[in-house]
Amino acid sequence: MALPKVLSRSEDTRKQRTQLIKKTQEGLKVGPNQRSAETTPVVRYRGVKKSFGEVEVLKGIDLDIMPGEKVAVIGPSGSGKTTLARLLMTLERPSGGIIEVEGEPLYHKRVGEGLVPADERHIARVRSKIGMVFQHFNLFPHRTVLQNVTEAPIHVKKMPRRLAEEKARAMLEKVGLIEHIDKYPGQLSGGQKQRVAIARALVMEPKIMLFDEPTSALDPELVGEVLAVIKEIAEKGDMAMMLITHEMQFAREVADRVLFTDGGKIVEQGTPEEIFEHPKSERLQAFLARFRNGFGGGSQ
Repeated sequence: MALPKVLSRSEDTRKQRTQLIKKTQEGLKVGPNQRSAETTPVVRYRGVKKSFGEVEVLKGIDLDIMPGEKVAVIGPSGSGKTTLARLLMTLERPSGGIIEVEGEPLYHKRVGEGLVPADERHIARVRSKIGMVFQHFNLFPHRTVLQNVTEAPIHVKKMPRRLAEEKARAMLEKVGLIEHIDKYPGQLSGGQKQRVAIARALVMEPKIMLFDEPTSALDPELVGEVLAVIKEIAEKGDMAMMLITHEMQFAREVADRVLFTDGGKIVEQGTPEEIFEHPKSERLQAFLARFRNGFGGGSQ
């Protein structure tokens, strides 16, 4: 089956996303009891820090991501961008600060007016709202494509098998793999494996999807097929996304907002046009200079 057609983003969509970003900024100015569901961030980082030994890789991150917003995170290797996603997916624990998902603390529980460390049941429940696609596919090699996609809905969400298979087939059709449902991972290309991983995450219906360099493990000729699927999901889907990527053109086309991280901090953020055409900081300008040919000089 052919890959889904990639739609270009309409001007109306851009305006709607810009309004979401404005609501993000407005959300910083009011207390949690004053926010409506529409203006409550799907994810909020407040003063989030992470250290590995004596090395501090995140230095007090403050970030809101609104429902439906597509946020690309760019920056040099070691700048902390992947750690942002790993903390949200609970693959690492923060050294300090608070992370909230739909207004609910991820690593803490509210008790009275304060917060106490959360137990594993609480963390697992909040984490269930988050999906992640990794650099490496992490598929079960001895299960078919369909079985890989239905595993979590059946065993985590306790979904009836028939319903799980129905939803899995719909997601596999969305990523262009419905004809491969009975194959095993070893029979697929790298791009096909990553598309299975995307379908597996989508079938859980997350509120936010994290993509951590989803094409970095692929051969160059397979990158395009995976990016095409992600673009299609971003265009048509209403869930939020955090896209950690070195694909600058991809970030420019897909994101509503782009963050540039360096040295464990968010150095600069803005619309794709602001970041790629009018970068303010010297550090971002130098970073983008490496990709200038790909943008035809648009990074200046």
